[in-house]
Amino acid sequence: MKAQTQTSSASSTATGSEGPSKLHDRYGCGPVQFTGAYNALYERHLVFDNVMEGTTIGARERFEAIARSVRDVLSQRWINTEKTYERANPTRVYYLSMEFLIGRSLANNVTNLLLDDFTKEAVGQEKLDWFELLEQEPDAGLGNGGLGRLAACFLDSMATMQIPAMGYGLRYEYGIFKQFIQDGWQQEVPDNWLRRPDPWEVARPYETVDVKLNCSFEIRGGTLRAVVGKPSTLIGVPFDRPVVGYGGKTINTLRLWAAGAHDYFNFQEFSSGDFVGALAETLEAESLTRVLYPDDHTTMGQGLRFVQEYFLVACSLADLVRRFRAGNPDWSALPQKAAIQLNDTHPTMAVPELMRILLDDAHLGWDMAWDLTQKTLAYTNHTLLPEALEKWPVQWFQMMLPRHLEIIFEINRRLLDGVRRRFPGDEGRVQRISLVEEGTERKIRMANLAIVGSHSTNGVAAIHSQLLRTMTVKDLAEMFPERFSNKTNGVTPRRWLLMSNPALSQTISDAIGDAWRTDLSQLKKLKPMVDDQALCQAFLKAKRQAKVQFVDWLKRTTGETVDPASIFDCQIKRIHEYKRQLLNALRIVVLYNRLRENLNLDMPARTFFFSGKAAPAYQLAKVIIKFINNLAGTIAGDPAVRGRLKVLFLPDYSVSLAERLIPASDVSNQISTAGYEASGTSNMKLMMNGALTIGTRDGATIEMAEEAGEENFFLFGLTADQVGGSRGWYNPHWHYDNEPETRAALDLIFSDYFSRNEPGVFNPLRDALLTHGDYYMHLADLKSYLEADERLCTLYADSIEWSRNAILNVAGSGKFSSDRTIAEYASDIWHVESRPVSLSDNPKS
Repeated sequence: MKAQTQTSSASSTATGSEGPSKLHDRYGCGPVQFTGAYNALYERHLVFDNVMEGTTIGARERFEAIARSVRDVLSQRWINTEKTYERANPTRVYYLSMEFLIGRSLANNVTNLLLDDFTKEAVGQEKLDWFELLEQEPDAGLGNGGLGRLAACFLDSMATMQIPAMGYGLRYEYGIFKQFIQDGWQQEVPDNWLRRPDPWEVARPYETVDVKLNCSFEIRGGTLRAVVGKPSTLIGVPFDRPVVGYGGKTINTLRLWAAGAHDYFNFQEFSSGDFVGALAETLEAESLTRVLYPDDHTTMGQGLRFVQEYFLVACSLADLVRRFRAGNPDWSALPQKAAIQLNDTHPTMAVPELMRILLDDAHLGWDMAWDLTQKTLAYTNHTLLPEALEKWPVQWFQMMLPRHLEIIFEINRRLLDGVRRRFPGDEGRVQRISLVEEGTERKIRMANLAIVGSHSTNGVAAIHSQLLRTMTVKDLAEMFPERFSNKTNGVTPRRWLLMSNPALSQTISDAIGDAWRTDLSQLKKLKPMVDDQALCQAFLKAKRQAKVQFVDWLKRTTGETVDPASIFDCQIKRIHEYKRQLLNALRIVVLYNRLRENLNLDMPARTFFFSGKAAPAYQLAKVIIKFINNLAGTIAGDPAVRGRLKVLFLPDYSVSLAERLIPASDVSNQISTAGYEASGTSNMKLMMNGALTIGTRDGATIEMAEEAGEENFFLFGLTADQVGGSRGWYNPHWHYDNEPETRAALDLIFSDYFSRNEPGVFNPLRDALLTHGDYYMHLADLKSYLEADERLCTLYADSIEWSRNAILNVAGSGKFSSDRTIAEYASDIWHVESRPVSLSDNPKS
């Protein structure tokens, strides 16, 4: 059945400048209406998918019907995208990532397909609550933080730019966890986001992949254990999701792998009564993709993560090699047809796996196989933190992947021979570069393997790339300097501005036109208009509208009431010591102390928003969440400061929450210890939406300040060089002894003022800040932070000047589009060109 995006009464309705006839041409659709008739897409899905009368069907079922109707619209274009790639045989990008934090899909797909007018009319005809429908869709539990959200933005940009690309990830049945707060503490419950059918995914059971391991599994005492020397096979089942480029011209694919087992079990064990043991292999297989980020605090959790990473790599490489071989009989063409990007160290097993395929399946010689592997693979590093540079025990390779270990050892032998030739007598360098870390437990250094086995290694912000080359992997950068580059991150303006902030989007379009949607550099046209009073007022009006909408949503969903006239001061990110949510909380304690001492103090009303999750095993991060919540409760219970200060910790941070809070935020806190944040992307989203940044010179914030002008940022604190240079002598007690406000804030906390019913609960904060030396230098930056905060409040008092700064920030955010980042990857690393999708042979149904 063909599908046409029209309604019975909308033959002249336009989407943008396009009516249904243009949409028909674009999507290759046929004569079925979107809604408004008994056989229209929405009505058919509503009734036939549920086999229920319309009057008894609930909001969730109506969401699924709308979503499947939208998928019907895009399906033929999706098919034609793949047919174009098969016919043209272009270079294709394969983006491997353990995370894709895609959020909800309905509103984003409607926006990118230019179907807003059609869905609005459909919703009106059916008397539906559009926002209620959107709330029925869970955030896809496929990612956790910036790494996964970046991957999702990159997919959006590649589709928008018509780049032949495919994302590969895992289909986690459960997300990392759903967070709720009880007595101030983070609590974790399973995030069963696939409990209801996902209307976007398409199972491809006929394209499964066998993944072989050199061990099998059995259940002993209720625990799943490996049986060495008994090989087993996992089944990778692909599920495809559409990735809609803006304008709907290209529909690329995100392929997610679910783990399964062959259709059999040990019938003898089952018949003898060992019902669980008979299903051990099935349980082992299905558990593999059960949860995003299993708790790696235990050896078993780490082992599951190890197998997850190999499973992703083995399935994805088998799939992309199949695609390559379908149109290319000559293996030497692989680098010209496949550009494989490893998103951080997690997919690094692609290096030995591709070598295994080329050596054992293609029967190529070592030199040719190695040359093809390096030219095909590229690696993005996302962190400078040692714990994030994965190292896996040699023993695990021996037990599960012995052939891969042989290949790694041979790569390492040849590598170290080359190091000794180039740097004779420098055995220290040899040990640092080695892929094998010697010690009580020998481990494989996965970051080193990724760098050695690829032709490109890039950081994700200028300072991060510099520190990566000069500190983290200095020896490898000196060995292979030509492989290192920087590709500063970006975010998609379609989701983070056009969809999330319609009022500001319209204000921008009224001023400079719509071209910014696909060319964010157009925002610089706002800069000469910064003194236009009408534009300044329009910016302020758009911000007020976003704040009121957020306040209404917050009241409706949580019962919390906040003042939209207060400064919305925001810090939203994963809870970690280096991100310094604790520093922000210390600032609030100082401000609270100032008000307690002088109730007549001239201080604007402030609402401080925190949101983010702590890793389940990261106890200090959980204590920080507890402190923020206790601080919020204490301030809320103090009538002397009511209406002046308010603190809210918003639980279960997600893409959907960010889409509401970011447009409403006035202030963006980017306050990581300098030299620790690789890039950041929430900083870019907030800047793009007109929030002003108070932050350190770290990550991409440095480049953001360069683009907008440092005078339009509130920068403070030590630089990365100063942090590194003071390590040997820094003493947090100096700040406690010599800075009265610092001392007063800490004394108030440690006197149990914020924990009267739980004395001593915040002793871990004393240990971190004073006893153990304040590794992330909170106290070193607190005074400077407060001084920047005072400058911020002074500017906020002048609404026109504040709006000028906001406009200049938006005007300077054009560089931070993921379109620009992808253009740099495409030109410098992948050597790939856009490939418009042909409409000459629309698929018939």
